[in-house]
Amino acid sequence: MSEAQPDLSNQAQDLASLIAVQPNAVVSRTLVNKPAGTVTLFAFDTGQGLSEHTAPYDALVLLLDGEASIRIATKEHKVHTGQVLLLPASLPHALNAITPFKMLLTMIRA
Repeated sequence: MSEAQPDLSNQAQDLASLIAVQPNAVVSRTLVNKPAGTVTLFAFDTGQGLSEHTAPYDALVLLLDGEASIRIATKEHKVHTGQVLLLPASLPHALNAITPFKMLLTMIRA
């Protein structure tokens, strides 16, 4: 499920309030979509996740709320509110919600 891109140019925003956790779902909302990269909010309900995949670009995950298990290659990381984790380009990674969580994903293409 994806929401419309908000207008962030008029005033400062509380990131966590721009997306809501939905029961048994993963929700995303693109904030910035430019040739150089994207900035996307995600919300995961407990037990929801993204299966293992790779991306051709580095991505930085910032947990806004909750707790997630993020596996990069064979290493498991427990990530909590306020923590960041770099997902290196071309390395397989997967995410799973330990608790409901919200994250900001910044993908750098350039």
